[in-house]
Amino acid sequence: MRDGAVQERTLVLLRHAKAEPPTAGGLDIERPLSARGRADAAAAGAWLARHGLLPEVVLCSAALRTRQTWHGVEMGMTGSPPESGPAGPVPEVRYEPDAYEAHPEDLLTLVRRVEPTVGTVLLIAHNPGISLLSELLDPQRADPDGLRTSDLVVHRSTLPWADLAHGTAAISARHTARG
Repeated sequence: MRDGAVQERTLVLLRHAKAEPPTAGGLDIERPLSARGRADAAAAGAWLARHGLLPEVVLCSAALRTRQTWHGVEMGMTGSPPESGPAGPVPEVRYEPDAYEAHPEDLLTLVRRVEPTVGTVLLIAHNPGISLLSELLDPQRADPDGLRTSDLVVHRSTLPWADLAHGTAAISARHTARG
């Protein structure tokens, strides 16, 4: 960082892509993505790549549909499997059991643990927590209807990750990814 320069941090929130409906006796945490969800996840990755929003760290709920969303996003960002040459440095991916059915404060705690040198974080999680986190970070600009499946909301702040709190990360972009 240059003398006096303030590092901007970018937090991209992504609600997982469209999942298959629940089945009798099936566990919610094990619901897979639908065909539309897989296409939408790849479209989300392509949008991130086009806008230079390649994450250094990915915080992803451990649920099957969020892990599959990350896989689709990764494919969309690179246009190929990761071993075939990603569009940028391969991010550190953290599958977080605490992100499943999390409250916004729980998600914020995960973000606050990110190393201060990291510039861009992608958080893939579930409603209502992910929508409420967006509202917590920017109450004035958050969508009152929350995030739909495959919605991306880009928050920016000059604060260190550990200092993020209510109203400290303005929304700079939104996108609903559809494949």
